[in-house]
Amino acid sequence: MLLGTLLVLFLLGGTAPASAHAALSATDPEDGAVLKSAPRDLTLSFTESVGLLDDSFRVLDPEGRRLRTGEPEHGSDGGDTARVTLPGKLAEGTYTVAWRVVSADSHPVSGAFTFSVGKPSLTTATVDTGPAEDPATKSLYNIARYLAYLAAALLIGAATFMAVCRPPDAPVLRKLLRAAWWTLLAATLALLMLRAPYETGEGPLGALSADALTRTVSSRPGAVLLARLGLLAVAAVYLVRLTGRRKPYGWAGAALAVGLAVTWAAGEHASAGIQVPVAMTSSALHLLATAVWMGGLAALLATLTRAHLTPATVTRFSRLAFASVTVLVVTGVYQSWRGLGSWDALTGTTYGRLLVLKLVAVALLLAAAAVSRRWTARLATADVAAVVEEKERERVPEPVGGPPALPEAPRAEGDVPPPADPQRRALRRSVLAEVAVGAAVLAVTTVLTSTLPGRAQAEAAAQAPAVIGASVTVVPFDVGTPGGRGKVQITLDPGRIGDNSLEAIVFGPDGGVATVPELRVSFTLPAKDVGPIDAGLADKGGYWGNSFLSLPLAGKWEMKVTVRTSEVDQVSETRTVTIR
Repeated sequence: MLLGTLLVLFLLGGTAPASAHAALSATDPEDGAVLKSAPRDLTLSFTESVGLLDDSFRVLDPEGRRLRTGEPEHGSDGGDTARVTLPGKLAEGTYTVAWRVVSADSHPVSGAFTFSVGKPSLTTATVDTGPAEDPATKSLYNIARYLAYLAAALLIGAATFMAVCRPPDAPVLRKLLRAAWWTLLAATLALLMLRAPYETGEGPLGALSADALTRTVSSRPGAVLLARLGLLAVAAVYLVRLTGRRKPYGWAGAALAVGLAVTWAAGEHASAGIQVPVAMTSSALHLLATAVWMGGLAALLATLTRAHLTPATVTRFSRLAFASVTVLVVTGVYQSWRGLGSWDALTGTTYGRLLVLKLVAVALLLAAAAVSRRWTARLATADVAAVVEEKERERVPEPVGGPPALPEAPRAEGDVPPPADPQRRALRRSVLAEVAVGAAVLAVTTVLTSTLPGRAQAEAAAQAPAVIGASVTVVPFDVGTPGGRGKVQITLDPGRIGDNSLEAIVFGPDGGVATVPELRVSFTLPAKDVGPIDAGLADKGGYWGNSFLSLPLAGKWEMKVTVRTSEVDQVSETRTVTIR
């Protein structure tokens, strides 16, 4: 079951698109802008605070050569901006900016845009538009995150089960706690090592870089992981007391559990966005309730398999599980509202659909829990009946003249009458079902924490300027005469319903800007039988343009480009452009 869950997580981690939680809301200069003079610096604005890398900006000139820029820094508006200083003199032409930052909830995000100085030019710069993370690194990182979730649930839940429910002494619980502690330690170390290549988009071998670990420990996500390692060291001492003869301090265990939960809240969705203090508190409580319930279930299952539980122990856990479910419902409703932002996001975003999947799994989990509660009640009733029956047998006097009664060996604490086998087997099955579904819930939760929340997606769409949707289309042409070949680079900005600006540059066979007697562009929407709409281009001296081209409907438009190179030579080419 666990192996299958990990395999699903691996596939999701390796094939899903990059999903970061800080979305770009504006650029200065704007995407596709044509500036009269070179800007002094570049500034990006995001929907939440971001962390900067040494290589957060790569600026490429029209020939694709990288420029020497200043150190990346936050802008004057705060941590949700990123800025870099450009060289003093920039030649005329189109420049490409590739950027990469880390969102406040620890996920990398990247992108690219262009701007031109003087007038646009045909640029040879190429930018990788693939995912923000290396697929292998992302898969390993997500597996480590899932194992950390699983181990934390087992560690906190099993320790709580031992301290609160007071089960009979069972070596299997000590083994479970040790396995959970070592797994969480190994997963945390793996996250610490993989953090640097995960942020920079490198392969797993990037973790071996001499500067990788130094860069990680100096960042906020690295500090959170170091804090988790420190808490694990203290937790080891607590577990020695818990599994030994000395009774541990309950408040110490509670403080350690809260501290571990906060290390997750400080590195996930709760650490960014709206109502951060409330969100972090809710996130920590949500994780604690999940751990107490799911980890406690695993401890209960292990004890049911290897030892005889008293009715009091099972009843205590049943009450503890009910309280955990109550906390999960309250915190889950709040976190769903905070992440979605609207009902439409529930079905219209990946985050919303994953949330629906998680809710279905939780509903199955609650159904299995209801069955377990019924079998718990039956087991308690059967065990009480067994105790009464044994007491009645003890009251029966020995026959006259019979052998003298031998003193009965004292009953060790935790011993119980012979178990009610049918009830115990049924309870084991229902608890096993709960554990299986719970592991799936944790897997969905891991993927959910790597997905852009619906609220952040809506905010990014609302704040994004129109130029973010600008499209550039290169249309080759050949009129069939010597020197009659070339390309037309057409920029349609913003590429949406309503007014658009269109700029077209003609390049000759040598790649230089060419002058032609006439250039016409028209748009037709065959699906709606609209058009042709003439773009009304005018010669602007070096390029052709019109700032007020109105396209009234969304859809796939056919853009017809007609180039006339002489009085008698012309050619038309058609390309498809999408208007949103």
